[in-house]
Amino acid sequence: MTDDRGDAGHTPAVRVEKDAEQPAVAVLTLNRPDRRNALTRELKEALVAAVAQVGEDPSVRAVVLAGSGKAFCVGQDLAEHAEALRADAGSAFATVEQHYNPIVRGLATMPKPVVAAINGACVGAGLGFALACDFRVAAENAVFATAFAGIGLTADSGLSASLAHSLGAARALELLMLGESFTAERAAQWGLLRAAVPADQVLDTALELARTLAAGPTAAYAEIKNAVAVGAVSPLDETLAAEGAAQARLGVTRDHAGAVEAFLGKQRPTFEGS
Repeated sequence: MTDDRGDAGHTPAVRVEKDAEQPAVAVLTLNRPDRRNALTRELKEALVAAVAQVGEDPSVRAVVLAGSGKAFCVGQDLAEHAEALRADAGSAFATVEQHYNPIVRGLATMPKPVVAAINGACVGAGLGFALACDFRVAAENAVFATAFAGIGLTADSGLSASLAHSLGAARALELLMLGESFTAERAAQWGLLRAAVPADQVLDTALELARTLAAGPTAAYAEIKNAVAVGAVSPLDETLAAEGAAQARLGVTRDHAGAVEAFLGKQRPTFEGS
């Protein structure tokens, strides 16, 4: 992979790279390995910008979100948070609207597939970021937790919704209120992971999936993401209407017309995302 972000002599808080094998795949890597990628203001601001950058880049057709070192992300850096509380507890949580919400919204609504490569601990907002992605590949020894109640808080980063939608309200309450950690094996059993693999295979497995997705009908993927988000919270009639409108939009794309002709000609379709 080739790094296309960061000034010489400065270690970027988030690395933004293109996959050397498939340049249509962008890799965003949280880059505080010595602190298990705990979220400082610098890292959060960099991630807001990086998510927006790849989301708007038409040359990017799939994204991998990863963590450097031995952890994916352990959530908010509590040392920095403690300083913010001491300075002004009333404004300490402005970061939710300024950083966490744009990151999660950007990942969840990005009009291209996003794969989380979870190489280790995935806690708090880190778990929220992972669940905002479309697919998750995790190390077999990865550990997950919500952690918020343990410091007297409720969830952020969309976990109240993503856990309830993925696992049901009862298990979401259990995980958020008791804060008990769970393993990659359990996460896979619950359907949260596409795969649990040895730690040294996480990034390669995530990249392989992202490359496959990047070669696919990315315009259709964007509509599928939106349709599932709508269908998860909407009445049947609204869901049917949204599906119909999306079908109509996709029906006039080159991808659809070309795929139909390829099918009739017993050929493999080629998708351009338009």
